[in-house]
Amino acid sequence: MVELDALEATREAYDAAAVTYARLFSDTLRDSPLDRAMLGVLAEAVRASGDGRVADLGCGPGHITAYLGELGLTAFGVDASPVMIGLARQEYPGLRFDVGSMTALDIADGVLGGVLSRWSVIHTPPAELPVILREFHRVLAPGGHLLICFSATDDPSHLTRVFDHAVAPAYRWWPDHLAAMLREAGLAEVARMVREPRPTDRRQFRGVQLLAFKA
Repeated sequence: MVELDALEATREAYDAAAVTYARLFSDTLRDSPLDRAMLGVLAEAVRASGDGRVADLGCGPGHITAYLGELGLTAFGVDASPVMIGLARQEYPGLRFDVGSMTALDIADGVLGGVLSRWSVIHTPPAELPVILREFHRVLAPGGHLLICFSATDDPSHLTRVFDHAVAPAYRWWPDHLAAMLREAGLAEVARMVREPRPTDRRQFRGVQLLAFKA
């Protein structure tokens, strides 16, 4: 089980930062064509599998969940922060948002066409990440797809590195290492997108998005 102290500390930190976070990041897709493209790829893959239900895990204030709905998916959001979920329900009353933990999802086995984990695993202690990846595999239907987004380490000699996140301690991964962890969880990589940091980015980290599927 993921360390409860770390989970609780992260939950409390995001509760405290939720209003500011929602204000700062609710429009991030507008200037991120690569992010929109990858979400579009996920949506197309999910529709092709025949099941449009997608869980946005670590949904925050719900803006990405709403975007998935605009792409024609039946999307719902889950977040550990009750304050984030309250903001999401207020902003998007027609969508479903639940308080929950990625370590023990209240979702039946094999019922989802897609899972989105958009920078939502970064606060997970690396040794505990396999627990969450197995949960992703469990809730996906055969042929379902996962899009997982994270920040990359600088070289393969550092499989994981901690960094000073504004809200809570966070981790970066070497992309091939995380892809191998996905394989161990039963999720095969289909594609990856790597975005180099922009000069204006506060942190000069590469952003990685891996698309994987459950056979």
